[in-house]
Amino acid sequence: MRLATFLALIAGVSASNVLDLSSPAAFDGAIGQGKPGLVEFFAPWCGHCKNLAPVYEQLADAFAHAKDKVIVAKVDADGEGKPTGSKFSVTGYPTLKWFNADGTHEPFEGGRDLDALAAFISQKSGVKSNIKPPPPPETLILDVHTFDDVVLDQEKDVLITFTAPWCGHCKNLKPTYEKGTPSSAEAIVLCLLSTVALDFKSEANCVVANIDADDAKNKDLAVKYGVTSFPTIKFFGKGGAEPEAYEGGRSEFDFVAYLNQKCGTHRAVGGGLNDEAGRVSEFDSLASKFFVAAADARASILQDAVALAAGAGSVANHYIRVMEKVVNGSEAYLEKEVKRLESILKKRSLAPAKLDEIKVKFNVLSAFTSPPPRRRSRSGTRPSCRDIYCTISDWITYIMWIAYLPRGVNSRLVLALVTFSMESRFKKSGSIVFRYHATRHS
Repeated sequence: MRLATFLALIAGVSASNVLDLSSPAAFDGAIGQGKPGLVEFFAPWCGHCKNLAPVYEQLADAFAHAKDKVIVAKVDADGEGKPTGSKFSVTGYPTLKWFNADGTHEPFEGGRDLDALAAFISQKSGVKSNIKPPPPPETLILDVHTFDDVVLDQEKDVLITFTAPWCGHCKNLKPTYEKGTPSSAEAIVLCLLSTVALDFKSEANCVVANIDADDAKNKDLAVKYGVTSFPTIKFFGKGGAEPEAYEGGRSEFDFVAYLNQKCGTHRAVGGGLNDEAGRVSEFDSLASKFFVAAADARASILQDAVALAAGAGSVANHYIRVMEKVVNGSEAYLEKEVKRLESILKKRSLAPAKLDEIKVKFNVLSAFTSPPPRRRSRSGTRPSCRDIYCTISDWITYIMWIAYLPRGVNSRLVLALVTFSMESRFKKSGSIVFRYHATRHS
């Protein structure tokens, strides 16, 4: 029984939807007998054939539901199928040929990625693959008819990439993918742009767009804006300013930082808002004073904040609300609210707009427990040098203590002492970031 199960597992692992027609008899019995198909002539020692093999397996899987209508096959043209390879003048490996239902054939000279191969078979056979189409890009796709309405809108900032489907250099815009890797250069570019566009989806007036500048109908636009190579990225600022060439880095981090600077936004890599969103330097200063002030002095600082808020608009409301909560007797409000909002942000189960609202509140609360954030040209949150230094120095101390411990002394006790030292220093600093790292080490 166990042997039968083992053999069944082996058969399942080795099963392939690629039809092996290396035997001349098998080839003659399948090709030209009423079903069209794509045949790969390969050699076992061929490096290019080995690279194509997993893609070719995926291709066969994509048409496995239509085996009665189309064939995906292979022939070992350097082994048993050598006579068949010679019959069809195969001189290099891998060679791909399309055979019609009546056996007439033509060479396949397209791309050897999964998308290109599947599209070719679908075109020739009329059979659709089971490959799921990618979701529509978040990037706004423009052409000559929509370009001016979006890019020249006086109220919008627009980052637009001029691309071409055949562009090899576009592969330099390669992002990190969660699931799979796009197989064409254009798909790679659009994938990265779509990621950045998703980060800025909530910003109606900060647009990430793309145009196929090699499309005949769009070529005049490429000439107008001096596009001579691909990809070319340009920023069109609101108010009709002259477009400027983007010459920064080609990662999501770089694009987010650039757009934040140009659009006046506070977006973070991966979506949501960064730690600067909602913060106002004048109110940050009052918040810091409020946090360290004695209870009888806080009412006076609240009055100063209310007076300052008269000309500051709605951005000041969160600061005022926090001060009022504390002054009215809710001394534990800060710590409890920070924990509550931090928990919500970690779960990320709410709508993006609601998460943005909560992030702003969390950032304002941070002004009461930590120094104002340094204004940086790049987005994202990173631990400070002091944070890193303290953590490293404490762990070096711990390691040295362990090395010189007398026998019988519990090393866990030393770890607890070091952790307590770290927590004490971090809590004394009043920094949420420091307290967070101390908690992680405890």
